[in-house]
Amino acid sequence: MTVQRCPDLVIFDCDGVLVDSEPIVLGVLAERMRRLGATITDAECLRDFTGLTTSATAELIAARLGAPLPQKWLDDLTLAVDRALAERVQAVPGVTAVLDQLTTPYCVASNGRPEKVALTLAATGLACYFRGRVFTASQVLRGKPAPDLFLFAAETMGVSPERCVVIEDSESGVSAARAAGMRVLRYVANASDQGVEGVFSRMADLPQRLGLSQP
Repeated sequence: MTVQRCPDLVIFDCDGVLVDSEPIVLGVLAERMRRLGATITDAECLRDFTGLTTSATAELIAARLGAPLPQKWLDDLTLAVDRALAERVQAVPGVTAVLDQLTTPYCVASNGRPEKVALTLAATGLACYFRGRVFTASQVLRGKPAPDLFLFAAETMGVSPERCVVIEDSESGVSAARAAGMRVLRYVANASDQGVEGVFSRMADLPQRLGLSQP
């Protein structure tokens, strides 16, 4: 495992990195898609829709169905997702301890709706760590996998891309970080490939990966 010099900015994705929201969100999505007649399992939904913006999600669903989504379907989905998150979302295990230890500047950059990001951070007690440092795809022309959001966050925080490290869990997020010229560490809970460079499976290992502590 390579330990590099501590970055000047750590950029966290939200869903799946700070908050354990993906199984909740995509479980609701899969169930609602099945009501439309789509043949999809929760696992397939998790695989294919993780990290996508709302607009990208809508386009992919319409493509799978071969027809436009019913009017107000996305609005109803949003309400159902937010209800489920408010009731069940939890912080990713170990992430609070990491944030308590982290002295390097950090922020959030998420493809999620601003309202959903705010809801999940508040519900998990993480909002206090990121006040004034939350960036979403609504603020840029293109969300992930384009690099726009990460570049916008870095520029706003006053740090050059090469001095940033992104913490991601999705393919689209990893692609966006690389396109932005940033180092990326991929969090995959219970990963069988944690020996792969840049992949880690325990949040407790993140400070060492960032160069904050010695092996």
